[in-house]
Amino acid sequence: MSSVIIRPLTEEELTPLLFGDFNRYQKVTRCYRKVNGDWVLKDIPFTENWGQEEYAYLTKCLKNTVKTGGTVLGAFEKETLVGFASLENEFFGTGSKYLQLSSLHVSYEKRGMGIGRQLLAFIADHAKNRGADKLYISAHSSEETQSFYRSLGCREAEEYNEKLTAEEPFDCQLEYKL
Repeated sequence: MSSVIIRPLTEEELTPLLFGDFNRYQKVTRCYRKVNGDWVLKDIPFTENWGQEEYAYLTKCLKNTVKTGGTVLGAFEKETLVGFASLENEFFGTGSKYLQLSSLHVSYEKRGMGIGRQLLAFIADHAKNRGADKLYISAHSSEETQSFYRSLGCREAEEYNEKLTAEEPFDCQLEYKL
């Protein structure tokens, strides 16, 4: 594994240019869907490949995260961004103990090298230091994404965030105990 530096990103750094070499590609063959209360894998093939519009929207969202007191971390190999994660600053849920992990992505060619695990660990520390008990993750329902989060100890959220569920009805609502 090559050496990766993880550090907070500033609002000024969050431009589409930062993501110039980032490859958000994923070929999906199966996704989880809730059927009669159980999660079932279904054949739902598609390819996700972000372009300029998606990166422009992403940078707008990440800038807002920083502006509102959240955290955006970048994972760098030399000067190249190879992963990123964001933590929102708004507590919610019973007892207001959840903070949302709003994004965690690793560039396609760098997946499977532990970068995502490192990013989650850093974000978890930030959330714990802010007083959260759990991370809330509205995660893509693809088999690979769910395998990643489950391997780290994530499980179905005890409480669903209705706003996030409505925005992404096919996502799996997960939590990560800190």
